Parts: sequence; C-alpha cells; structure tokens
Amino acid sequence: MDVHHDFTGIATVALAAMSCGILFVRLKQPAIVGYILAGVLLGPSLLGLVSDRKSISLLAELGVIMLLFVIGLELSVQRFSKVWRIALTTTLLQIGGSVGLMLLVRQWLGWSPGAAILLGFAVALSSTAVVIKLLEQLGESNSPAGRMTVGILIAQDMAVVPMLLSLSALSGKGMDPLDGLRVAGSVLILAAVVFLLLKRTVRLPFMHMISTHSDLGPLAAFAACFGAATLAGLLDLSPGYGAFLAGMVLGNSGDGKRLRHHAHPIQALLLMVFFLSVGLLLDLSFLWNNLGTVLLMLAAVTLFKTVLNIAALRIQRIGWSQAFLVGVALAQIGEFSFLLASTGVARKVITGHEAQLVVAVTVMSLMISPLWLASARRLEASGNGFSTLGQLLGAVYGPEARRVGLMWGGSCRLLVRLRQRWRGPRRFSAPADAAPETLDSRAGSDDSAAPSPPC
Repeated sequence: MDVHHDFTGIATVALAAMSCGILFVRLKQPAIVGYILAGVLLGPSLLGLVSDRKSISLLAELGVIMLLFVIGLELSVQRFSKVWRIALTTTLLQIGGSVGLMLLVRQWLGWSPGAAILLGFAVALSSTAVVIKLLEQLGESNSPAGRMTVGILIAQDMAVVPMLLSLSALSGKGMDPLDGLRVAGSVLILAAVVFLLLKRTVRLPFMHMISTHSDLGPLAAFAACFGAATLAGLLDLSPGYGAFLAGMVLGNSGDGKRLRHHAHPIQALLLMVFFLSVGLLLDLSFLWNNLGTVLLMLAAVTLFKTVLNIAALRIQRIGWSQAFLVGVALAQIGEFSFLLASTGVARKVITGHEAQLVVAVTVMSLMISPLWLASARRLEASGNGFSTLGQLLGAVYGPEARRVGLMWGGSCRLLVRLRQRWRGPRRFSAPADAAPETLDSRAGSDDSAAPSPPC
C-alpha cells in the first residue's frame, strides 16, 4: 500500500505540473511559471497533497546543478569574450547597487548588516532559466541584446560561488582564510579554463563515439555533470561550480552540440522538480498576512532593478533600445536567491521570517516576469529609431495609454445612455400619426391614463 501511495503521489505531481505547464504555454508564458503554480496548489497551504518538501529537496538540488551544467554547455566562450567586459561591469554594478540599497533601508526595516548584504546579493541575481526561455520566445537569443543578457546572467551565476563562501563572514564568525583561498582559487581556475578554451578546441577521448550514441549520450552528460559536482564538493567548492566548469569544457569541445541535445531532457525534468519545490516553499498564510509588505517590496525591487540595469548599461554607452530590453529582461529575482536564503538561515545570517519574505517576493517576481517583459516585445516590434527616452516610452506604452483612453470614453458614453433609458423607458409603440413625446412630457404624464398595449 505504501508503494501504491508513493506512485499515486508521483503521478499526481507529474499531472499537476504538466497541466499547469500546458496552461501557461497556451497563454504564451514560460512553462516554468506553471510549475511554480503547481507547487503552490499541491503544497501544504492549499491541497496539502505534498506536505513534506524534504521528499523532493534532493531532486530540486539536482535540478539546480543540472541547470548550471546546461548553462555551461550552452556558453560559447568565443561569444562571451566579446561581451565579457559589459557583463562583468554590469554584474558588479548590480551587486554594488543592490547591496547599497539594502544597507540604506536596513535601519527602517530592522535588518542586521549581514542580513542586508545577503538580501542585496539575492536582489542582484536574475533568473537564468526564466530569462533564457523568454528570450527564445522573443526570438532575441542570438541578437546583440540577447547575447549581452546571457553574458550578464553567466557573470551573475559565477558570482554565486563567492557569495556563498562569504556567508561565513556575514554570520559574525569572520571569514576563514581558507574560504578566501577557495574564492581566489575558483576564480583562477575559471580564468585558466576560459583562456584554454579561447586558444584551442578541446578534443576529449571517446567523446565523438559517446555523443553520437543515443543511449550513451544522455548517460555521459549525466555522469559528467554530477561527477564534476562531486569533485568540486570534495574540494570544498560549490557543486554547481564544478558542474558549470564541466559543462563549459564539454560545450566548447567539438561534440558540444550533440551533448546539449542529450542533456536537455534530463535538465527539463529536474528543473521542473526544482520550480515545483519553489512553489511548495511559498506559505500562503504568510503571504496573506504580509501582503502589503510583499507587494510593496515586489514593486520596489522590480522598478529598482529595471532602472539599475538600464543605468548600468547606459553608463557603458549601450543604446536605449538594447539597454531597455536587457534591463526589463533582468528585472526579476533569480532562483539562486532561494539557495542564498536557505544557506543564510542555516548559518543564522537571516531569520526564518526574512527567509519567507525572500521566498514570497521571489516567487511573485518570477510569476510576473513574463508580463513585465511584454513591454520588451512591444519594443521589438516598434523598431530602434529612438533618440530620447520619451520617444522610447511612448512607443512601448503608447498603445496601452490610447486603449485606456478609448475604454474610459466608451464607458462614459455607455453610462450616459443607460441613465437616459433608465429615466424614460418606452413601454409601448406609439401610433404613427401621434406627435412625438419629449422626455419632459413623459415625465409629467400620468401612467394610469396611458392606454394599455395591445394583446
């Protein structure tokens, strides 16, 4: 019976995730948002069909590692080398601006300095999975703005490792010198790998035979991802860092395209489990009790990140159109904020209440991200001939403003007509030779003297 119950639970989770994913795909939104909604529906706050999140937490962590592996697979070092200065500068400005803002407001919100820095880290990161899917829907993946966006996302993902290693210093215990050495070592290893891949194409033994085999290809991708993650963990580095390096080496080898094809189904399944677990994290009672705070922080973070992203790119003399598209695309909070929040709670940098606030704002941010990016679709259709910010905003949001004006005018006219009909309803047809009645004459007439309508 227990085995039957386990299979029933797995089937329920799979059907709910697939149904919500299909719904959002039909609405031309990423299926990832549907997976989050499925987790909310199945979680303890609503249906309670999945009450123990620990039962899928391992798969969720595997999904994050696989995501970083696939990001490494899809990273073209040659293309990244063309935007690395913009990506690195923008990422540093994002982290500095977000941490600075949190340090400024911490006195009013009662946060400790360590909590403010950790929350600044979380706000600075964007969602690689959501943004890449949205860029694919917009057809912007290979455009200059799309490559710039992906480069910034990769720089953010690489910054997660130093962020995690710095949490021990934020906990008040001070950073272990070994942590500093690990951060420096991880950066040096990454720089060495990138330099090697820029100079030559890597040829791995047996990789051509494995990548062309339908059975060995997926197994090789799975083994390389989690083997590198395990090796990094043994070296006290982030497992995701090891998976990212392995994906980058394999993706820039001669057989990288075939390996990407084999890895995508595994990554899609594990990523579904990860975002489902994100929905399970959301406590609806906490959200309801703190709805004003969550919505206020959601609006503030979304607007702040958009402005910060655009400003960081404009400082580097990126055109308004590209800066606006990239800034809007990166306006949400990313999935690695959950990892930062859980690690922060474990190391007592933030409280459980603050972690729930991070989860609630991040989930809401991920869910509204497609709607926020709809303005970028309008920008894509309007062209690139803008010389001022006012022209750009008018082209992007002008149709909505005109539509609201037309709807307001139509509503006013409808109310006037309804009011006129309500004041003077015509209850029968007048004879053809009768003089037309006016509204005042009908109002002053006696209803009892009026002839009855014919049967």
